[in-house]
Amino acid sequence: MGTAAAAAADVVIPACAAVGIAFALWQWFLVSKVKVSAYAAAPDNGHHGGPVFRMEDEDEDVGMGGGHDDDEEEGAGDRNVAEARCAEIQSAISVGANSFLFTQYKYLAAFTAIFAVVIFLFLGSVHRFSTDSRPCQYTSGRTCKPALANATFSAIAFLLGAATSAVSGYLGMRIATYANARTTLEARRGIGAAFTTAFRSGAVMGFLLASLGLLVLYGTIKAFGLYYGDDWEGLYESVTGYGLGGSSVALFGRVGGGIYTKAADVGADLVGKVERNIPEDDPRNPAVIADNVGDNVGDIAGMGSDLFGSYAESTCAALFVASISSPGAGHDFAAVAYPLLISAAGLLVCLVTTLLATDMCKVRTVRGVAPALKLQLVVSTVLMTVAALVVSFAALPANFTLFDFGEVKQVKNWHLFFCVAIGLWAGLAIGFTTEYFTSNAYSPVRDVADSCKTGAATNVIFGLALGYKSVIVPVFAIAVSIYVGFTLASIYGIAVAALGMLSTVATGLAIDAYGPISDNAGGIAEMAGMSRRIRQRTDALDAAGNTTAAIGKVGRSSLCPDLS
Repeated sequence: MGTAAAAAADVVIPACAAVGIAFALWQWFLVSKVKVSAYAAAPDNGHHGGPVFRMEDEDEDVGMGGGHDDDEEEGAGDRNVAEARCAEIQSAISVGANSFLFTQYKYLAAFTAIFAVVIFLFLGSVHRFSTDSRPCQYTSGRTCKPALANATFSAIAFLLGAATSAVSGYLGMRIATYANARTTLEARRGIGAAFTTAFRSGAVMGFLLASLGLLVLYGTIKAFGLYYGDDWEGLYESVTGYGLGGSSVALFGRVGGGIYTKAADVGADLVGKVERNIPEDDPRNPAVIADNVGDNVGDIAGMGSDLFGSYAESTCAALFVASISSPGAGHDFAAVAYPLLISAAGLLVCLVTTLLATDMCKVRTVRGVAPALKLQLVVSTVLMTVAALVVSFAALPANFTLFDFGEVKQVKNWHLFFCVAIGLWAGLAIGFTTEYFTSNAYSPVRDVADSCKTGAATNVIFGLALGYKSVIVPVFAIAVSIYVGFTLASIYGIAVAALGMLSTVATGLAIDAYGPISDNAGGIAEMAGMSRRIRQRTDALDAAGNTTAAIGKVGRSSLCPDLS
């Protein structure tokens, strides 16, 4: 059974990663069918300008003006000008985002190269760069590879993790800047078309990042295994450098990109709203382009690197702990690769839930946007619970032992299932708590808005107090997850609980990326001088994305980013 399960794992893991990449490319192809230039050039029904889109009527009753606005009745020439401006603005945003990431990655390349050398020197110096085999630390009676080999392969894994994170962030930024104007133009057809374009674009990033991370990590294990052979302790110890590499990019991407986007956002507001008293995203304000660039390099590339760092660290930590368990000593690859199988199953679950939003249960009204995004999180959590149950009983032996700080701990396969499940559902609970405190559908946000009536001071005080209040449930949810995980399976339980939170990372990233894409779409609509109706639709998409993005980010945090 062990051999058959190991052979199945060797097929399932890369196959699921390949399916995820293929699905991402398919979503990219569907988004590319919305031609930006074709809108301005193609005649339709005898008109000499761009096509006249039929305005959907299903959202006329939700406070969006009712009927056609005066500015909706624009001529073909006006439409052509607006559509040409969309392409021009999209190009400017793309150039700015590329320039930022290119500059950032130049410094990042130097940092990762230097830090890889530091890793090599520190790990090698522990045993004075010995080239002799040494007794294994956790597996008694076995011989491990030399310390010099461990230092070398750890440094290589670090560079691979950094490269994977950088490539994933860059690809996410490219699809975001590719899709923002297309979302704007699709908003002319209705809220449903715009939502589908924005969400499919976010799914491209989510599936590319999760699939590439899984595939490269699996390939790294197999490649390193050609040298390490039976020394699984040394193999998985060196692979932990992969997670550290992902975190190094997250440091630059999340902090650097985050500071840039907030500085650009505040700067645009100061210039426009304070100094010139002009609306947000007004084309007369050149800082608006920088603001939109920041959405892509901070909230897309930076956020992707951040979540990838947590994803890689949790997976690598779980793999190393599994390697020093009894399945690791017995070279049961299916059991040791349990964290990879959980991530692989998560890709298939996220694929099904993505199709649910874009093809099975399409959004048709403004009121349906936020429920559609929340449904993604709920359905993916439910399906992933079932998938984790199947994987736990298929890949793990009924009973096995773990190295528990000098003692031996007996663990059952259903213990690890509960660890994954508790992390998964804790993430959902944290997410919905976040929604309660950030959505305008509930009283906290409305109370903050009301506090503005008495001045900025009361607004700041009330918002700060509400922020402190909002962390109570998340802290208890994380504490319970850590306690349950450690009680059932020691430190391995904590690692797989964190992996449970991140098992649906593809869906979480799709929702996260959807928000900035919709935000950019609204800015492009305003700068291109398009109708008020279109801006209202993109604003509706953005408003829902702001709340659900917070759910995805907070609910998919890692419990143990430092275990690796």
